[in-house]
Amino acid sequence: MNSAAATPNKAPRFGGWFSRAKSGIDALPMHLPVRLGGGGMTQTKATPMRVLGFDQALVWVTIALMAWGMVMVYSASIALPDSPRFARAGYSPAFFLTRHAASLAVACIAALLAFQIPMKTWERAAPWLFVVSLLLLVAVLIPQVGINVNGARRWLPLGFMRFQPSELAKLAMVLYAASYMVRKMDIKERFFRAVMPMGIAVVVVGMLVMAEPDMGAFMVIAIIAMGILFLGGVNARMFFVIAALVVTAFATIVASSPWRRERIFAYLDPWSEEHALGKGYQLSHSLIAIGRGEVFGVGLGGSVEKLHWLPEAHTDFLLAVIGEEFGLVGVLLVIGLFLWLTRRIMHIGRQAIALDRVFSGLVAQGVGVWIGFQAFINMGVNLGALPTKGLTLPLMSFGGSAILLNVVALAIVLRIDYENRLLMRGGRA
Repeated sequence: MNSAAATPNKAPRFGGWFSRAKSGIDALPMHLPVRLGGGGMTQTKATPMRVLGFDQALVWVTIALMAWGMVMVYSASIALPDSPRFARAGYSPAFFLTRHAASLAVACIAALLAFQIPMKTWERAAPWLFVVSLLLLVAVLIPQVGINVNGARRWLPLGFMRFQPSELAKLAMVLYAASYMVRKMDIKERFFRAVMPMGIAVVVVGMLVMAEPDMGAFMVIAIIAMGILFLGGVNARMFFVIAALVVTAFATIVASSPWRRERIFAYLDPWSEEHALGKGYQLSHSLIAIGRGEVFGVGLGGSVEKLHWLPEAHTDFLLAVIGEEFGLVGVLLVIGLFLWLTRRIMHIGRQAIALDRVFSGLVAQGVGVWIGFQAFINMGVNLGALPTKGLTLPLMSFGGSAILLNVVALAIVLRIDYENRLLMRGGRA
C-alpha cells in the first residue's frame, strides 16, 4: 500500500472549506490538514486508513483519571467499615473498591457499545432519550419505587447497582439541546420561538430534580443547556437574559430554603463555633486535609481525615484526600488533567462544526461543558472557593451511575472524533 506522505501546506480554516461542502471525496480539498494523535499535519488522501481512528491521548487521559480515582476510592474508603454507619453491614475494607471496580467494568462495556452507534442515530434518538429521562425522574419520586437515603429520593434499584436518573438527564440534555439547536437554527434570533421551548424543558427537568432534592444536578443541567444555546449561536442579548433568569431562579431557591441559606453562611465562616460542627463541618475538615498535605503530601494511604473525620471522603470530597496524600502537586495534576480533557473535547466539537456537522459539534462541546463545569464545582467546594454542593468529581469519585454516564459521554465524543477523521479522509461519517 502506497504511503507517500505529502508536505504540509497552508490551508484556510475548516469553516471556509466546508461551508459549501457536499458529501463525497470530490467535495474535499486536496490538501486538507488533519491532526493525528498529537503528531504533525498530514494530507488526507495520502493517509493510510489504519492510521486514522480516534483520539488515543483522550482515551489515555480518561483511563489515567479512572485508574487514579480507583486507587483513591480505596484509600478513602478503607476505614469506612469500622465506622458506626457501616459497622452493622459487615463490609470488608475492599467493599467500596470492589463496587467501584465493577462500575468501571460496566461503564467500559457500555462505552464500547455507545461508540458503535453513529451520530445520526444519536440525533434521531435524542428526543426519545430525553422523554425516557423525564419518566425515570418521575419514577424515582414514587415512594414504592425510588430509594430514600437521608431524606433524598434519587436512586432506582437495578439489582446490581443503584441507578441515578439525574445522571442520565445530564446526557439526555446534552443530546436534546444539541438536536434542538440544529432544528431551530433558522429561527435562533427569535426569543420566544427559539428559546422558550428549550427553557420550558429545562424548567420541567429542574422541577423534577429539585423534588428529589438535588440542586447540584439541576445546576449542571441548566449550565449544559445554557452552554449549548450559547455555542449554538443564540443572540448574545437573549443569552444574557437567560443567564439573568437562571441566576435569579437559583438565588430564589437558596433564599427560600433555610438549610441552603445556612450552607451559604457556613461557607462564609466555616471555623465559627456555630458552623464548625454543623453545616461547615465538611468544609472545615476538607481544608484541614488539604492543609496537612502541604506541597508533596503525607503519602498514599497516610490521610488522617479519611479516618471518620471527613464525611463522604470517597465521593464528594475525594479531592481533599488527594490533597492530603499527594499535596499541592497532586491537586495541580488533577486540575491539569481535567483542564486538558475539557480543552480537547471542545476542540473535537469545534472540528465537527467546521466539518458542517453541527449536531455532533454541539454534543461534544456540551459534554465538555458538563465535565468541565462539574469538575470545577467539585474542586471549588473541596478547596473552599465555593459553597458545599453534592457533586462528585467526574471519572474519579465513587458512584456507579455517574461513572457510567461520564464514560458513555466520552465514548460519544470519541465517536464524533472518529467520524471527523473518517470524513476528512474522504469517507462518509
